Amino acid sequence: MGAGHAHPLYVHGHSPIHHLAPEVKIAAAVAYIAAAAVTPRQAIWAFGVQAAGVAAAIAVARLGPRFVLRRLTVVVPFVAFALCIPFIASGERIDVVGLSLSREGLWGAWNVVSKATIGASVSILLAGTTEVPRLLTGLSRLRVPGTLTAIAAFMVRYLEVIAGELGRMRTAMAARGYAPRWLWQARPVATSAGALFVRSYERGERVHAAMLSRGYTGTMPDLGGRRATAREWILAAAASGVAWLVALAAITGTGA
Repeated sequence: MGAGHAHPLYVHGHSPIHHLAPEVKIAAAVAYIAAAAVTPRQAIWAFGVQAAGVAAAIAVARLGPRFVLRRLTVVVPFVAFALCIPFIASGERIDVVGLSLSREGLWGAWNVVSKATIGASVSILLAGTTEVPRLLTGLSRLRVPGTLTAIAAFMVRYLEVIAGELGRMRTAMAARGYAPRWLWQARPVATSAGALFVRSYERGERVHAAMLSRGYTGTMPDLGGRRATAREWILAAAASGVAWLVALAAITGTGA
């Protein structure tokens, strides 16, 4: 996979976070998200501290609030689901601006929104400061099974190819007068989807055969680049450690 296949979430930059080794950033991100996940929902202050830590890292990475907010729209379905919880949950009811809401449902909604937002923000920070090839290299160095990293690499590489082929098929259908307006006109779409699947499967077999003929042994080569230093691992441990200390303090304080 060439260096030209940068994903749209990546922002080219020269911040300290951009220069960190990918395995360090991945490990720190997973640990930070896990800390937010185990934080009790009643500990609002803990979520505030964790969110402030993510905001500080985003500022250091110079990603920009507009960039982050646009990509945070991925949590909108979770927020929409969370907003329904206070209305359908059982338990003690309270009145909020004339609406009868479940107290337990309100806590549940807060729990979903806060953790989803923190988790998505950390993911955006990771993707925005690390190119896809380096992410895959970091996963390999963290001893993620080679089969999974190979599947992820090919998915990223050929997703653009398949999307382009789908666009050409849609253009060809439109050129032949296909303009669906009713449900019973969906048969050509289903036929095209089946044809695209068959083509993708056959392409995969051809690519695999070509790789085997060139000496592929089932593992992707290391794309190079320097490995993480002890200082970087200490920095990552400190960042995620603060989140875990806050989470443990919240757990102890709430008796969870």
